Amino acid sequence: MAEKPVMLMPEDVQRLLGKDAQRNNILAARMVAEIVKTTLGPKGMDKMLVSPTGDIIVTNDGVTILEEMQIEHPAAKMMVEIARTQESEVGDGTTTAVMIAGKLLENAEKLLDKKIHPTVITKGYRIASEKCQEILKDITLKITADDEDILKQIAMTAMTGKGAEDSRDWFADIIVRAVKQIETNGRADLNDIKIEKSKGDGIKDTELISGIVIDKSRISQDMPQNVRGAKIALVDFPLELKNPEIETKISISSPDQLHGFLDQEEREIREMIEKVKLSGTNVIFCQKGIDDFAQYLLAKEKIYAVRRVAKSDMEKLAKATGAKIVSNLTELNPFELGNADFVEEVRHGEDTLTYIRGCQNPKALTILIHGGTEHVIDEIERAIRDGLGDVACSLQSGLVVAGGGAVEIELAKRLREFGHSLSGREQLAIDEFASALEFIPSTLAENAGMDPIDVITELKSKHDSGEKNAGLNLFTNKIENVLEARIIEPLKIKTQAINSASEVAMMILRIDDVIASSGKTSEIGKIQRRPDEMF
Repeated sequence: MAEKPVMLMPEDVQRLLGKDAQRNNILAARMVAEIVKTTLGPKGMDKMLVSPTGDIIVTNDGVTILEEMQIEHPAAKMMVEIARTQESEVGDGTTTAVMIAGKLLENAEKLLDKKIHPTVITKGYRIASEKCQEILKDITLKITADDEDILKQIAMTAMTGKGAEDSRDWFADIIVRAVKQIETNGRADLNDIKIEKSKGDGIKDTELISGIVIDKSRISQDMPQNVRGAKIALVDFPLELKNPEIETKISISSPDQLHGFLDQEEREIREMIEKVKLSGTNVIFCQKGIDDFAQYLLAKEKIYAVRRVAKSDMEKLAKATGAKIVSNLTELNPFELGNADFVEEVRHGEDTLTYIRGCQNPKALTILIHGGTEHVIDEIERAIRDGLGDVACSLQSGLVVAGGGAVEIELAKRLREFGHSLSGREQLAIDEFASALEFIPSTLAENAGMDPIDVITELKSKHDSGEKNAGLNLFTNKIENVLEARIIEPLKIKTQAINSASEVAMMILRIDDVIASSGKTSEIGKIQRRPDEMF
């Protein structure tokens, strides 16, 4: 009798084994790196992303590009995860992390062609990654919160190439002042910096407000448009009568009963507003609703009121003004109120905003971005967020490194010297790791229209002669001491990018079997047929 075939999995399961799986995953990762490669550096280009509904995003921010592209390939999704991690941990360096990972895998493919086992390559990469962390600690510079000029240069380096060049001095000043205001013991929670956007005016009109701007208007035109010497109450309960939680019927048999019922409602609302008035409040922000009659009474007492304020905004208002969020009207008293010099309603085009200005020592601030179009404002916001992230992590660690590709060339040089001290095949993997790091300055040169081979050769020559801070200054298109040129980046960008990139590269290299179940059969095969169909 012929043996009956054994079916382990359904027929519609697609499977890639051995070299096919490895090459497929490596090619997918490389393609992701190629997509973001042209956006790197101050002279990188932008991508225009158009959604199925016609929404447009113009950006050169790595994580934004990758998240908006709807990538389907499983290995490519792992590359997107690197960018997300880099964004959440540092706020900048997403393109760098993805490019290093892509190049590590591309170089690993050369070693696979030489019959070197993936576990040997991953071991070499792990040794190289750990050595990089050691070398980075050796070549860092220490800074403090008093080094404002260096912090501004870090912010300017982060924003370079993101459409903010003309105003980067102004933005850098805003970023450093904002981070220094909210930081406590070297730690700055960037959630305490609110970024509000307003279409109109130019990007140079972007301002830092010592307080909070909320996207709300006063609830009655009879209320004052502005209040000086504001005494601010923050309440998270409604200024209206509670509705019964279950269905309730009230039986009224005479007009007197109806009047009595309505009078009782009116009395309760009057008592509420009287308590607000007695506390000394002249500005009130309510997280819930405010009754129409209560609005009338508040306007009569010249109290500025805003309703349905988001919880996150309430928390920022509390940090900025020193007010306590009150959950019960009986607790409202002068000691629970916050202070601000000025509260006003301002109209910008179609937008109406409430400004709370002049807070004393606020621990929450607002950066109000102006711009001609939504696309410009969105890109400026991404640039400012990158700058905020870089300055915050520089203050937290107190460590920075030279930018412009200088640190990558120095790392590659020292890695190769270290690799020559090893005797096994791991030496080859360490050499390829060093080559992957050189991909960053090479791409910076290429994106600026320079010859990458000439640039890398000259950079290597200068580093070999002991100039460890020699890097690319793309504003002059020359190789020079980038620390003197004030091209500086936080250490955290480099450590996180190298860690994430090497971990993902090692994980992808160790995969020799890809099993795609029903419904996902097409994604792993597409890249074999037509690389341009992967996304």
